[in-house]
Amino acid sequence: MIENAQYAPTRGRYKVYLIDEVHMLSKNAFNALLKTLEEPPPHAMFLLATTDPQKLPVTVLSRCLKFNLKRLLPEQIQGQMQHILGAEGIACEADALAVLARAADGSLRDGLSLLDQAIAYGGGAVRAADVRAMLGSLDSAEVLGLAQALAQGDGKALLAEAQRIVAFAPDFGKVLDDLAALWHRVQLRQLVPGYAAVDEADGVTLDALAARLSAEEVQLDYQLALSGRRDLPLAPDEAMGFEMALLRMLAFRPQRED
Repeated sequence: MIENAQYAPTRGRYKVYLIDEVHMLSKNAFNALLKTLEEPPPHAMFLLATTDPQKLPVTVLSRCLKFNLKRLLPEQIQGQMQHILGAEGIACEADALAVLARAADGSLRDGLSLLDQAIAYGGGAVRAADVRAMLGSLDSAEVLGLAQALAQGDGKALLAEAQRIVAFAPDFGKVLDDLAALWHRVQLRQLVPGYAAVDEADGVTLDALAARLSAEEVQLDYQLALSGRRDLPLAPDEAMGFEMALLRMLAFRPQRED
């Protein structure tokens, strides 16, 4: 590449080289690249992309303009997936794309990689059930069942819901993340006047939870979901850690005023 960069382009004014995950280059490769960056040909431009800029040598960073790209919103990633699938004529479910967009964690590249896997897993179609099975995630109704049992203070129902989830062998950290996200949505309804999210199929259930629980209880459950997520690696096994996180939410409740 460095040798080829010395020659003028046969078409257009510039040659543009994009090096993805540039921090993975070896020390020798960086040294060779540095010589070109110090005195780049006037017709060559280098785009260095990385998710870990701290690993780049200072000598390279000092010769570059740095742009920090923002994470994409799940809605933006989902829209791009929908556009691609429509152009390719591939059948999909909106719920499946929403799950994939959240799993992408702001990265369109990761999202498209997951989309490719989902197409292969689903035999040429993208279905919500297949995507959740592939990612080890659950239907939102399962997480709602946990929240409703907690709101009712029903330990028997809570354990039954938890054991039903354990039988799926999901990613327990992801389940607790989903539960924390649910508490966030409930809290918005409690503390933001007139809040109404668009396209929420479970909006009525969330409204009921917001009315039944105090704001303090929702805050506590949110924090316990986060701490339970963090403590999963310390548990004897993840299923036990997951159940204990739920039981902790049931055991600790803010004191209500008489």
